[in-house]
Amino acid sequence: METNTQKNIALIGNPNCGKSTLFNLLTGLNQKISNLPGTTIDKKKGVFYIEDTKISVTDLPGTYSIYPNGEDERIAINHILDQINNSVDLIVYVADASNLQRNLLLFTQLADLQKPIIIALNMMDVAHEKGLTINIPLLSQELGVLIAPINSRNKEGIDHLKSFILKTEASFQTTYFNQINKDKSLTNFSNTVSDRVVKSLENNQEAIDTISKETEERYQIIRNTITKTVRKSLINITNKTKQIDKFLLHPFYGFVAFFATLFVIFQFIFKFAEYPMNWIEQFFSWFAGLVHSWIPEGYINSLITEGIIPGISGVVVFLPQIIFLFLFLSILEESGYMTRVSFINDRLMRKFGLNGKSIVPLIGGMACAIPSIMATRNIENKKDRIITILVTPLMGCSARLPVYTLLVSLLIKNDNNFIDIRGLILLSLYLVGFIAVLLFSTIFKYLLRQKEKSFFILEMPDYRIPSLRNVGLTIKDKTYDFVFNAGKIILIVSIVLWFLASFGPKDNFAKIEQKYQTYELSDKETLIKSEKLEASYAGIMGKSIEPIIKPLGYDWKIGIALITSFAAREIFVGTIATIYSIKDAEDEKTISQTLSEQTRVGSDTKVYNIATIVSLLLFYAFAMQCMSTLAITYRETKSIKWPVIQFFYMTGFAYLMSFVAYQLLS
Repeated sequence: METNTQKNIALIGNPNCGKSTLFNLLTGLNQKISNLPGTTIDKKKGVFYIEDTKISVTDLPGTYSIYPNGEDERIAINHILDQINNSVDLIVYVADASNLQRNLLLFTQLADLQKPIIIALNMMDVAHEKGLTINIPLLSQELGVLIAPINSRNKEGIDHLKSFILKTEASFQTTYFNQINKDKSLTNFSNTVSDRVVKSLENNQEAIDTISKETEERYQIIRNTITKTVRKSLINITNKTKQIDKFLLHPFYGFVAFFATLFVIFQFIFKFAEYPMNWIEQFFSWFAGLVHSWIPEGYINSLITEGIIPGISGVVVFLPQIIFLFLFLSILEESGYMTRVSFINDRLMRKFGLNGKSIVPLIGGMACAIPSIMATRNIENKKDRIITILVTPLMGCSARLPVYTLLVSLLIKNDNNFIDIRGLILLSLYLVGFIAVLLFSTIFKYLLRQKEKSFFILEMPDYRIPSLRNVGLTIKDKTYDFVFNAGKIILIVSIVLWFLASFGPKDNFAKIEQKYQTYELSDKETLIKSEKLEASYAGIMGKSIEPIIKPLGYDWKIGIALITSFAAREIFVGTIATIYSIKDAEDEKTISQTLSEQTRVGSDTKVYNIATIVSLLLFYAFAMQCMSTLAITYRETKSIKWPVIQFFYMTGFAYLMSFVAYQLLS
């Protein structure tokens, strides 16, 4: 689209004000939405058009004040202080209409920077439900800015907001709150704010006193303004949020509700995802056999049917469960319930050396440890933050889900009972991970020395009906990430594995061919493939670590899967599928059927017996098998020490627990 002009705007506001929802609505970009403070970690950028004007918009992390308390708030404030005089033509301040007193504090601070600013007064529907009537023209007059009332969740008022964005000039805009600058102690606010932020971060008592005095004066003006412009209905409106919270925040019933929620989620993951998973698995088995019959025998046939197709199948087959997991997690976040989970777990967390805010990344760790570790930026206490980073990967991330699903399905066959035992086992694996979090948090609590005290302040958003659009965007983002990011790695590894499993030292392969040259056996080709696999480069890799993993119940084939899955846990499934398809490419069996038939060399003992399966489940529950997570830990801590500690304590603990489990059960 050709444009005559361009305008740069910044979206700023408190957490949970609907800012990121508005950003999505304006730009059409897929941005994660959540009611958890600290979710929008990095500033996001996008573009939209109003007539012939190109609007470049930056979505900044939510913050309560211009004086930052955490890394996410610091990102927002640094953007304002470093760039606003050069690159931002207009601030769009997004405020929650149902909680104006809290939301207007940051607005007054931004207004005193003497840059053009307008207010997008969001959540007008919530304000009406609370019986609040806001005199928008009078409020606009009192604040000295244009105000566009909107509901970003149902797209109301967006065109009105766009017209304000378009017509607001870049010249200085007088605001009501400039009267604050008349106070001698607060003069030249816009020129000294950067220095004062630095002082506040250094715990300078004089600066803290000045900021406290200034904040109280601002709140006094805000209260006066609200008294003039906001009227609360005399109708006795039942506060649904408080009524629900009496149960969900109860010291006992709150935990009951939380575990009941997890129980339902994992039952759904197995009960309802099983059918599409079976269809997908059967389709790929059939398709591999079909392609095998189409393409002449040779390396191309082998690459496609034994490398590429099993690799793709190992990704796609778990999509139904990934979709169900993120469907539930996004609904819980959108509704406001996840914040309650943080609250009820705060007292428990403190006993084990964690901050209440640690719950946010720990819960997020059920999806992925990488953004969850980034979300620890909003934990002010350094010791609490380091401990949270170290233990978050112990939570059962979605990358473990394909591994869990495959192994649990081998342990328990089709379960037609009303309560699916496999769902209970899956739930127990997540609980085991959480218990490990508490164990190692306690250990690190005593190993790491720090005197600084931690505080937990959490805003409780009102309960909301989840936005189907936002839930859909979350599922789309996560499935896309799984298929195209994790999937690319899995596919590449599958192809590399095919090569390693199909080739080896020529002398070894020649000896195997010569060995069977005079044999007249019906399964001659299968025997040759089996021995070649063992003599291949992949076989050599697996054999080299077999003495180390044998006490855990693993053979050299499982050893290959362990090696490759250090790139990413979910690669285990694709690796196993590729390894075993080397022998059975023409066999239309599912991977579960193939694994259940495997026996140990020279005996009828099943490879995947109860002892081995439990050992593997525990290993994947505790081991650090994600290079990306280690990289993020290094980036966030700026020290190689912490990812090294993370790798060795997790992998060592995984080995110990797997060893104990196998020795007890075998």
